[in-house]
Amino acid sequence: MKKLQLLGNITPAQFLRDYWHKKPLLIRNAIPGFKPLLKFDKLAEAAATNHVESRLVTMVDGQWDMQHGPLPELPPRTEREWTLLVQGVNLIDERADALLREFRFLPDARLDDLMVSYATDGGGVGPHFDSYDVFLLQAHGKRRWKISAQQDLSLVEGMPLKILSNFTPEEEFVLEPGDMLYLPPHYAHDGVAEGECMTYSIGFRSPSFQELGEAFLQFMADSIDLPGRYADPDLQPAKNPAEIPREMLASITEELNKVRFDEEDVTIFFGEYMSEPKHNVFFTPLAKPLVVGRFMETAAKRGLKLSPKSLMLYRGKHVFINGESFAVNRADKIVLDMLANERRLSGATLAQASDDVLEALYTWYCDAWIELG
Repeated sequence: MKKLQLLGNITPAQFLRDYWHKKPLLIRNAIPGFKPLLKFDKLAEAAATNHVESRLVTMVDGQWDMQHGPLPELPPRTEREWTLLVQGVNLIDERADALLREFRFLPDARLDDLMVSYATDGGGVGPHFDSYDVFLLQAHGKRRWKISAQQDLSLVEGMPLKILSNFTPEEEFVLEPGDMLYLPPHYAHDGVAEGECMTYSIGFRSPSFQELGEAFLQFMADSIDLPGRYADPDLQPAKNPAEIPREMLASITEELNKVRFDEEDVTIFFGEYMSEPKHNVFFTPLAKPLVVGRFMETAAKRGLKLSPKSLMLYRGKHVFINGESFAVNRADKIVLDMLANERRLSGATLAQASDDVLEALYTWYCDAWIELG
């Protein structure tokens, strides 16, 4: 595996061994000559829409305030100490999506989104920690980061943001365009803009086990099959009517113990769960899709690519896309695994697809899950 300038000229394997989940990594000139992918006006326009998650963080008279989008109006850019946060910029800009994909040395099931933080002089979101790994790429201007491995992660009560109550910096860096800082989960940090600046945050999904457990039980509820109904033909007269009979509980316990799940159940659940689009991600089916024959001809010439909004995963014989799953044979799996890994298919590869795969691809095209190359 080759060394990546993005990681400070170490290999992904070295990064995962020495830094991932372990300690910070400051990477100077991670992307040489990097410039913002979106101008401020485009960012503000996105923040004003319903389908883009955004927040406005301000500091007024020493008090933090946070507003959730849509944000039709923003403070003047000449005003100090305010920050605009726009999530999922990779879903609205192909260049941002391409930047996010630079981090695919990590599994797609973990890669979350690219958030853009615009701040005026002195702007920030206060000392805090994240529950997930994050790469902080400086896109424009300068931001001063103070970080700490402190164990005290107690928060100030009654605040609209999760602000650490006892932040004690241990290291300090000023990042300029192209510089990047990796931080593992629960690492305390505080970034303050020195003049107008933009920072791109590449974040990762880290669902809680409680969240997964609740979702898995809901998933399993659709597949449980327990025929019959409770009966007690040998029931004896009740001495204490309000007491639940021991035999009744034993019978119910025996039936509920018949509920079983195996690794394949977990695989299907997890693949559907992790590929499910976020609540604010919508696909608009094509109003006038090409007819099947014309679609196949065009795809043979231009190839196909996944929509930036689509997430496609696989494990074994199971393929997952946008919360749906299906099992495939070995030949079809080769084609679909390639689409998932490369996020595109050439016309030549498409020629190897079975009729079933071609039918699925046409449906996904009509639903805007994939696009012509």
